[in-house]
Amino acid sequence: QLNTAKADGNQPVTACLLSAAFFSALGSSFLYGYNLSVVNSPALYIKAFYNKTWLDRYGEPVGTETVTLLWSITVSIFAIGGLLGALSVSLIVKILGRKGTLLLNNIFALIASLLLTLGEKAKSFEMLIIGRLIIGVDSGIALSALPMYLGEISPKHIRGSIGQFNSILICLGVFTGQVLGLPELLGQVSRWNYLFSFLAFPAILQLCVLPFLPESPRYLLMERRDEAGAERAFQKFLGKKDVSQELEEVHAEARAQENLRTASVLQLLKNPAVRWQLITIVVTMACYQLCGLNAIWYYTNGILQEAGFATNIIPYITLSTGFIETLAAIISGLMIERIGRKPLLIFGFSAMAVFFSLLTVFLNFQNSMSWMPYLSYVCILAVIASFCSGPGGIPFILTGELFEQSYRPAAFMIAGIVNWLSNFAVGLLFPFLQETLQSFAFLVFVVICIMGTIYLYVVLPETKNKTFLDISQSFAKINKIPAPSPSHEIELALSINCDMNEKVQDAAKMESSL
Repeated sequence: QLNTAKADGNQPVTACLLSAAFFSALGSSFLYGYNLSVVNSPALYIKAFYNKTWLDRYGEPVGTETVTLLWSITVSIFAIGGLLGALSVSLIVKILGRKGTLLLNNIFALIASLLLTLGEKAKSFEMLIIGRLIIGVDSGIALSALPMYLGEISPKHIRGSIGQFNSILICLGVFTGQVLGLPELLGQVSRWNYLFSFLAFPAILQLCVLPFLPESPRYLLMERRDEAGAERAFQKFLGKKDVSQELEEVHAEARAQENLRTASVLQLLKNPAVRWQLITIVVTMACYQLCGLNAIWYYTNGILQEAGFATNIIPYITLSTGFIETLAAIISGLMIERIGRKPLLIFGFSAMAVFFSLLTVFLNFQNSMSWMPYLSYVCILAVIASFCSGPGGIPFILTGELFEQSYRPAAFMIAGIVNWLSNFAVGLLFPFLQETLQSFAFLVFVVICIMGTIYLYVVLPETKNKTFLDISQSFAKINKIPAPSPSHEIELALSINCDMNEKVQDAAKMESSL
């Protein structure tokens, strides 16, 4: 085992694996990140378009409340689309596989891009709303299918780093949306609809590249029973001819599972052997959305105005938030295999609790000292960096790692439902929370971050450099399920070796007969 670990550590990362990670994330999580930020800069122009369209149709200006309602629907329907996508992903990955699902998903991105781009020319705000719903479906599917694919194509010693491509490309998408939304680029009254045309570019790139890259070898072997295809996929991803050890590992996981068929959500919920894995994913994914990062954006512009920055230069200063976000995600991706998932998650949530507490203090003394807004802004950047250091990407990696193959699609479906419902809840409730508690609203997020930290410290085992079978067994004690005995593991190993020997003998017989 020690020799195996050393061999793994020296094994180079192949161009095929990096290409699969980058291009699968580019057409998936990048688009999700881009759509989080892209509607911010043209908000005034879109509202003006709604007003003009209403006036042309009905001969009277639209009421302020109606415009606000239409705008709220445009923003929040993205989360409803995400929920619909998450609900459908389990069925789609079962039929089309991981790569096939990602490729199909590009159709939603292209349709949404057309609707959002042409809505103004067609004088239809309904096209914009439907476009946002469809791109939400795209994001809901992407945030489940992509981490599943990345987790299954990666060798265990770099599974975390490859999994962080999801988080890095989300942050890069947010940053790209901020940059393209600048007034000098597409953030103008005559160009804002082209911000949505850009959605088609990553989708087309993925459609051009991903078909030539392999499907998940675990999916091919365990669900399609295609051993030859799985072997070829492993060889391409790992850059070596002999992949018998990797195939043995997948066979061992298959034999240890009670049921090789893809489990339903109901079966997952009923199974006591995965109870604490499921609770852990629900808690982690809820904390991912409820930890308060989305609420930070409500305050950024106001704090910068208080600091005395001119309104016209604020968009350029807020680019620093997107830059810090991307940088922190990249550093996390580089460090995750050294530090581990658990320490990064605990550090991220506890650091957020500290900086939210400081931000509450600084906001309450905002008007008493001229330099206080600068400290508030530093706290905002620190909260963003803390989030992206661990909580921003690791929940998706864990969802793939804590469950064996047959339970993984159902687990991602539940994680997706929790993710999108929590996202919708923050968008719906935070304005009321802010109105009631003012700057003390951040103390709610302090409590959530502390509770998440305590739970993860007590319950979550470290998953770094472990096989999926090892991770599953590390939960056996807390689930009160007996772990497989050494004799059972020896039986598994012997049965795998027997299978391999039989295949070698069959191949030899075929050669001699030829």
